[in-house]
Amino acid sequence: MASSVHHNCHRLLALHLRPLPAPARHSFSPRPARLRSFFPAPGCRLGTHAIALAEPDLVPPEEEEDDDARFIVVTFYKFVPLEDPRAEVASHLRFLQGRDIHGRIYLNEQGINAQYSGPRKDAVAYADWVKKDHRFCDMLVQTSPALTGHAFPRLKLRYKPSLVQLEGGSWHLPLLDPSMRATPLTPSMWKERLEAKACLDVSSSETSGRRLLLLDVRNDYEWDVGHFEGALRPNVDCFRSTSFGLSGEMEDPWDPLNGVDKEKTDILMYCTGGIRCDVYSTILRKKGFRNLYTLEGGVSNYLKAEGPAGWVGNLFVFDGRLSLPPATFRPSEGEEEEERWVGRCYACGSEVVELRHRNCANIDCNRLYLCCGWCAAELAGCCCSGCKAAPRLRPLLPGHQRYLKWHVYRDADCS
Repeated sequence: MASSVHHNCHRLLALHLRPLPAPARHSFSPRPARLRSFFPAPGCRLGTHAIALAEPDLVPPEEEEDDDARFIVVTFYKFVPLEDPRAEVASHLRFLQGRDIHGRIYLNEQGINAQYSGPRKDAVAYADWVKKDHRFCDMLVQTSPALTGHAFPRLKLRYKPSLVQLEGGSWHLPLLDPSMRATPLTPSMWKERLEAKACLDVSSSETSGRRLLLLDVRNDYEWDVGHFEGALRPNVDCFRSTSFGLSGEMEDPWDPLNGVDKEKTDILMYCTGGIRCDVYSTILRKKGFRNLYTLEGGVSNYLKAEGPAGWVGNLFVFDGRLSLPPATFRPSEGEEEEERWVGRCYACGSEVVELRHRNCANIDCNRLYLCCGWCAAELAGCCCSGCKAAPRLRPLLPGHQRYLKWHVYRDADCS
């Protein structure tokens, strides 16, 4: 048995140290046992954070419902030069006239970034129409079910200077140069690298000084819901504030890239759908990091192709569903139910099985966090006792209701 494990580790290390092959599709691997993870509850920090939306109960739709009428969420993005993006916006709006599409669709000189929901017929028709343009014909389009209808409140289709929110914007980054972005890995290649990392962790003396680092390019509250085993919890609550690899010579215990060898460290970056990694990898490339790799299509594409191998928990998504179990992307038939992964209450640190976020009732905090029922009631919907004593409080919402837009409470008497 020991010799077999040793042989497998050597085989995986060989995969890790050889040059990466061109991306190709591989056959699926068996689903392993579910992993489990725990983490401590962090302290409270005030600031403006994302709005928590209600997550629907994942109940199978009625069998007799027309497949074209079932709602889905579609996501895609593509970096490609657009000479007149405002004219592109007008063209897209004309196509969507009369179609039931809600979501966020942004275009600019560097391409398109889209996340939207709608009945399958309308949602797929729009993606197919976009892909008929030769500039977008090879982009990856991902779909997932939206079992309670629209996952977005309305359609926002417009020109936006930056396709993702980033401090200082992203318009100045070399996003159109593939050599400046991280090398994409297919889900099966990503899985091989994760297995190789496991062997590197126990057999580092045989790696000739090479190191593999797993980098979660998301927010802390996304990690709380689910993450790849071995990835550190990001110390950011908004992507625009991400600063990995930017600390330079200064010691920064919160920067996982601080002090790493830029020549001998393979950095595996991942996010929900891939775009944040593509954007941030250009920043790291300009800082001298040479060996950058990203998960093609992000975690959602990985869960669909490989299942939850190496993944713990659910996947946070920025729409009304909020938290999706891995089975959403790759339903399994005939499998025994496995032990559920649990999170931790932000306020008291107790176990939270229901992975649903809420926003702090303090309008000036608005933190998105996991919370147990007892703390939600005891703290009146706030994330900590300090926020409970704040002057501008929204009411504690029962069940999975969500707050209205923040300015409604700002302009009212919240006390």
